[in-house]
Amino acid sequence: MKKYILADFHIHSHFSMATSKNLSPEHLDFWARRKGINIIGSGDISHPGWLAELKQKLRETEPGLYQLKPALRLPVEDAFQDSEVRFILTGEISSIYKHKGKTRKIHNIFFLPDFQTAARFQANLEKRQVNIRSDGRPICGLSAHDLLELALNTDDRIFCVPAHIWTPWFSLFGAKSGYDAIEECFEDLTPRITTLETGLSADVPMIRLISVLDKYSLISSSDAHSPGKLGRNATLLAAEYNWQSIINAMKTGDTQTIDMYPQAGKYHYDGHRKCQICWHPRETSQHAGICPICGKPVTIGVLNRVYQLADRSEIPPDLTKNWQFIMPLPEIISRITGVGEKSKKVITRYDLTLAKGLSEMQILLNDPTDTENLICDPDITGFLQRFHSGSLKLNPGYDGEYGNIHLL
Repeated sequence: MKKYILADFHIHSHFSMATSKNLSPEHLDFWARRKGINIIGSGDISHPGWLAELKQKLRETEPGLYQLKPALRLPVEDAFQDSEVRFILTGEISSIYKHKGKTRKIHNIFFLPDFQTAARFQANLEKRQVNIRSDGRPICGLSAHDLLELALNTDDRIFCVPAHIWTPWFSLFGAKSGYDAIEECFEDLTPRITTLETGLSADVPMIRLISVLDKYSLISSSDAHSPGKLGRNATLLAAEYNWQSIINAMKTGDTQTIDMYPQAGKYHYDGHRKCQICWHPRETSQHAGICPICGKPVTIGVLNRVYQLADRSEIPPDLTKNWQFIMPLPEIISRITGVGEKSKKVITRYDLTLAKGLSEMQILLNDPTDTENLICDPDITGFLQRFHSGSLKLNPGYDGEYGNIHLL
């Protein structure tokens, strides 16, 4: 059974606010080929305009998987011209509601088996007064439980994964509006939740400090708002090319996460961005969670929430596997050249590197000594060798600010 890279389940299309206008099926296919991503979430499947565009531009190649029509594929480097990319129908929905005396804000990702099911799902959402035409990621007043119930009543095959489960503001375990246990959120439907998404500010080792989550499979994806950001986080899984095999792999945990270091995420440490306060949970406790500059509570980050729920101090040996850390190639080139990721100098060097024949994921995941001759860039090879050796200084992100990673 071949291993495929599965990434970016909750992409936000050009029908979403604050996203790139290039988030079209053509550009998603183009960047997935260059990145080395085989299977990609369609995103925003609850939006009628996006669903219509996908139906027009995609064709079903295997049960539940779709490919961009050949006439629409954009030109790409010769090595990736024939790369196979499949779309799987996904969408993220935000639930904001009152439950047990507290406002809850939960994001969930839904995987749908076909366009017919997606159309019925949209119709059922509208019957419950969900405005699916306002934005690609709609906000509904249904609880996470009731939204999942609606999905399963639409089609029992629909698969639900709680999204970026530790993000403070909008997630299952979020410090601001989440729960302390999955059962509190999904109640009698908890058995239907088998898989959780780590998010940019958390990783597998952190989550495995909580023994009650051992039975859940973990996946990772990057919540891309522009096509060049695909694959910052991703998931390797062993599956056949069909919808059910991919869902089964996620359910059974036959996966390996590919993550940026969680310190690089926006909510790893606690803090207050306006006052430039960034704290490890120990410091937060020493200050009773109050910013010494403005006197307001700091935003509690992912690491603190994990510590609150953890019942282990270290990971059991049988769980110390199935993840790998990466740094996106444009960021690596930016570090080497000393200019911004969007600069012409970085883009040109990125293009020249891919023109040698390796996708970005092949460059990042393989042993640099095995690919040195193919990369043909000693600066990139040297950077990767030092990166994989762990010689890093990590400045964690906090309260919406991305963190920084530096080579020692």
